Amino acid sequence: MDLPVMPPVRPMLAKSAASIPAGMHYEAKWDGFRAIVFRDGAEIELGSRTTKSLTRYFPELVAALAERLPERCVLDGEIVIARDGRLDFDALTERIHPAASRVNTLAERTPASFVAFDVLALGDESLVDAPLTERRRRLEEALADASAPVHVAPATTDAELAGRWFEQFEGAGLDGVVAKPLDLRYRQDERLMFKIKHERTADCVVAGYRFHKSGPVVGSLLLGLYDDAGALQHVGVCAAFTMKRRTELIAELEPLRMEDPSDGEGHPWAAWTDEAAHAAKRMPGATSRWTGKKDLSWVALRPELVAEVAYEHMERGARGERGANGARFRHTARFRRWRPDRTPDSCTYAQLEESMRFDLADVLR
Repeated sequence: MDLPVMPPVRPMLAKSAASIPAGMHYEAKWDGFRAIVFRDGAEIELGSRTTKSLTRYFPELVAALAERLPERCVLDGEIVIARDGRLDFDALTERIHPAASRVNTLAERTPASFVAFDVLALGDESLVDAPLTERRRRLEEALADASAPVHVAPATTDAELAGRWFEQFEGAGLDGVVAKPLDLRYRQDERLMFKIKHERTADCVVAGYRFHKSGPVVGSLLLGLYDDAGALQHVGVCAAFTMKRRTELIAELEPLRMEDPSDGEGHPWAAWTDEAAHAAKRMPGATSRWTGKKDLSWVALRPELVAEVAYEHMERGARGERGANGARFRHTARFRRWRPDRTPDSCTYAQLEESMRFDLADVLR
């Protein structure tokens, strides 16, 4: 491979903003795997945000890119998978599997798409020092004849329209809007763009905690919500504590501390060490290809405390419901406050706000 921009490339990043800034270039924020695509004739490489190769995990996408991209180019974009008209991040994570046979089966069952939103090189020309307006024009020209599963990300300079996208596109699984200065040059690994993401709050049961990597202080609180059957489902963790606060929490939570929940003292997640039990109830501690040999142990608490946490959006489970194997927080939630006025049994999935349904196909059109 011999391109004017060579791997590895770390993609340009965004910093959070509270609202949509005026006078910029706007795109939807995709919820997938960020990828830099390098093509030099028959050679195609998909580089991840951390520069690791994603190529072997998406064989169907490599074949589509070979048919639809210019002979020599470097593109920045997102690998996504759609299921039932909305983005499905779980289906993406399933692809990171060591067995080629499994990857190939999933490639047929849930094929991936690539949404391009920037171009770093075309032919023998590097475009990293060109302003965003020029790169966008060149991207649209280069992919003018592209077809599914290769798409150009919808974009606008109309802040009002971007605001409507922010509200509507969430229903298709997108998680906000990205704003980019019109004269922005491409700078690797620098936070020069702005991301505006949805934030909501939920009252959750605190049923345990994990230690911080630095020592015997609280790292994160384990959160749960009750489903329609009355089972407490693990929905994620919250953090965002100062080191002083992490130390204080150890003492504050001590009266609720239980022995190892696997000893079966009546904790709702007592069976967490039994891998088979995770199929029936979402609990902390399930091993996966992401966690590997990581220590997943945790300290059990009597599920009596309620915390209000802020979150961006929920991930659906394999069956799309919010009960067993149902939704959980897509990212680490942020602790807001204790809720002594709420009882644990009132912390159910019913409190979660539903976004209006919006078909992903309409976004890409």
